[in-house]
Amino acid sequence: MITEATPAEHSMAAQIYAVLQAAYTLEAKRIGCATFPPLGETLDELGQSSDSFLIFRRRGGRAEPGQAPGLARLGLRGRAGNFLLSPGGRIQNARLMALLGKRNLLPIVRQAPPRFYLDGGPLGEILLPGRYLPAGARPGEKLDVFVYRDSEDRLVATTATPRAVVGEFAYLRVVTRNPSIGAFLDWGLEKDLLLPLREHAASLRPGDWVLVRVALDERSDRIVASARLNRWLDLTPPAYVSGQAVKLIVESETPLGWRAIIDHAHRGLLYRAELSSPLVIGQQLEGFIRTLRPDGKIDLGLDRVGHRRLAPLTEQIVEALKANGGRMPYHDGSSPEEIRAAFGMSKKSFKQAIGVLFRERRLLIEPDSIRLVTPG
Repeated sequence: MITEATPAEHSMAAQIYAVLQAAYTLEAKRIGCATFPPLGETLDELGQSSDSFLIFRRRGGRAEPGQAPGLARLGLRGRAGNFLLSPGGRIQNARLMALLGKRNLLPIVRQAPPRFYLDGGPLGEILLPGRYLPAGARPGEKLDVFVYRDSEDRLVATTATPRAVVGEFAYLRVVTRNPSIGAFLDWGLEKDLLLPLREHAASLRPGDWVLVRVALDERSDRIVASARLNRWLDLTPPAYVSGQAVKLIVESETPLGWRAIIDHAHRGLLYRAELSSPLVIGQQLEGFIRTLRPDGKIDLGLDRVGHRRLAPLTEQIVEALKANGGRMPYHDGSSPEEIRAAFGMSKKSFKQAIGVLFRERRLLIEPDSIRLVTPG
């Protein structure tokens, strides 16, 4: 049944569609598609608001120049239900579509012990091996599952959690290598993840570790890994603000410090001089945006910036001093490692925080220690 969209629904759909159009324009440059497809013929998967998110799926392989790949409709999942949007702002009720390479909340439709089947919407029924079924689960109940393809190329679901889903970066171990196909990586699931030969340049051996992005191969519709990181990083100016908390994965070492991937999308730099100890490639950290440069480069830090972040650090130092009789053997000459071990902060942050306490006359800075000021 097709029904007219309410003004609120139409407005929300239009806003999300505009965001989607901007994202598609960037992708179109890479695949040679010059125009954004009309509503109902979209490219991949994304688009998000507080109330809903869109599904748009690539089908059929690479597009010819000037043509949009695939004919999948622009789908909208909202709190009010699941819909398909058609040109003209009309909304059609639709079944939920499972997303390959993502976690999905799918209902159990039937069982054929030891197998169970989940409703994948337009993808059809998806096999869930019985060993992954939670105790007591019955048809009609929804399960949080990851959907991928097994060794027989069937769509299967698992309640196990992979180390990364499609669109994310991860540091994975090489399990085996086939000289004519590529390397197979341990990503936490029963079937290892293929890193095709075309997707990496370095020679890999079993036991090696490699930083990759998990992707959906547009030609085979299979989940693969890619070590050609530059092609997956977003080069558009990010909307970060100074001091914003972000998730980081250490990518590589440079003369200045360590490059890190930010929120699985951008690249930034952690400066060696601001770190208390060396980092390790593949290490996952919580960091903060320091500076967004005019040339698009991003400076990162492991501590917050600004005066507001010093308040909890000063109190942290005061509490540590109280617990140690009011005096501790740390000062300007202490190493960054000693400062980090004692207070859990960088030496730069430590010096800023004790400077605040000194100006507030709550702390004395001595040649070989810091000491709380005794009231009175």
